[in-house]
Amino acid sequence: MGIIAIVLQSLMIFAFFFSGVGKITGAKMQVDTFRHLGLPQWFRVATGFIALAGVVGLIIGFWNEGVLALAALWLACIMLGAVLFHIRSRDPIGKMIPAAMLMILTLVLASLHFSAMTDLF
Repeated sequence: MGIIAIVLQSLMIFAFFFSGVGKITGAKMQVDTFRHLGLPQWFRVATGFIALAGVVGLIIGFWNEGVLALAALWLACIMLGAVLFHIRSRDPIGKMIPAAMLMILTLVLASLHFSAMTDLF
């Protein structure tokens, strides 16, 4: 299970890094998505920085499993928000699937390291 967790952690780092950078730099897809969801563009940038904070936590997680679990929960909350905004916009399920899958994968990652997170407190 250790290898699977490291692979999943690495995939989440790449996914959220590129997504966060795309939001901050104003990639057309991100700008259009936030416009479609009825969200202001400053929120797109803020969400990008929030995602990159989660990426930093995932990277620190290679050395500290508790931080990894917290960062994964942090990113899962962002993805829950994305799913809810897609629902509010009455998007088809196909548009929600990427956010929902990232939410599920980060929750799996957090659950794999949940006992380490409880040790932080």
